[in-house]
Amino acid sequence: MEELELRKKNEEFIQRIKQQDPTFFDELKKGQTPEFFVLSCSDSRVSPSVITQMPLGHMFVHRNIANQVVTEDESFSASLYYALKHLKVKKIVIKGHTDCGGVKAAWLENDEQELQGWISRVRTSLPDKSMTIEPVSLDELTKLNVLKQVERLMEHPIYKEYGTDIEVLGCLFHVESGELERVFPLEN
Repeated sequence: MEELELRKKNEEFIQRIKQQDPTFFDELKKGQTPEFFVLSCSDSRVSPSVITQMPLGHMFVHRNIANQVVTEDESFSASLYYALKHLKVKKIVIKGHTDCGGVKAAWLENDEQELQGWISRVRTSLPDKSMTIEPVSLDELTKLNVLKQVERLMEHPIYKEYGTDIEVLGCLFHVESGELERVFPLEN
């Protein structure tokens, strides 16, 4: 997509929003009060606000490869802190997806030097290959990854200090169907 096309799409967006609500941008500039803090994968196919059709201002989003909760990641920690302490979000969503390249790279032991630091973190979220008896599908691995990130979030020092009363949801977006499946907590 060329720069001209980006500007054209942006102009169409502005016109559509103003047509629906002429005061939308005036309200938007007053600040944000998102209900959700979302940790999502960086994959271009899984934009949280697009797949949920959430308008601007409803989600505070942090994205990284394979939606990892890493205590040492200053960017994630700062986002989590800001969401909890200042934005007072009501829910935290950890959203993974099927066909995740980060999970696949970790499982298949990608050896590209530039990716190793991050992929090695993703690898710690997956089962130990030497301990798995049955073959595990990539889709099952992506679900296990989401569950591991929920577990890590609940152990994160910032969550423990500011977020223990905040509901946590683990979701898996199915790129093959568009479905957003809740994997934590399981529905009764």
